[in-house]
Amino acid sequence: MHDAVSPEELAKWHRWFAVDCNNRAWRLAESRTRSPQDDAQMLQCAHAAALHWSKVGGELHNVRAAMLLGHVCALLGDGKAALAYARHAYEYVMSHESPAWEIAFAHAVLANAAAACGDRGLHESHYGKAKALGSALPEADRVVFEATFRAVPAAVAA
Repeated sequence: MHDAVSPEELAKWHRWFAVDCNNRAWRLAESRTRSPQDDAQMLQCAHAAALHWSKVGGELHNVRAAMLLGHVCALLGDGKAALAYARHAYEYVMSHESPAWEIAFAHAVLANAAAACGDRGLHESHYGKAKALGSALPEADRVVFEATFRAVPAAVAA
């Protein structure tokens, strides 16, 4: 049996793990060379981030966790899961007042998920929007966006 932990202490740890797992998953997603072990850890971290945000985050944290899961699942070839997560995030971002970088990311992740599903039309529509929006971002945001966007295929294989 473990000692009781205060709700404040537990929330502090959930937040810490949410941030740490989120950042680790994005770093792995941005890597141009991942091993199978890195891929497994990337997926585990994305799920862990989503779990911990569900305990202490708000609606926006949960949407951003879905965006991360959509991107990670697309990178790993799980198009069905990627599309479900990416659509959820995209719909939220587009129906709320969102910063330009987040709108660009939502399009990029949806394009990546569409590519993983082989949906050429959906991919082309969102890839083009992501590219245009991403190129118009201020430099600091554009660098972060491009680290993710370069993993999105430019075209869907026939």
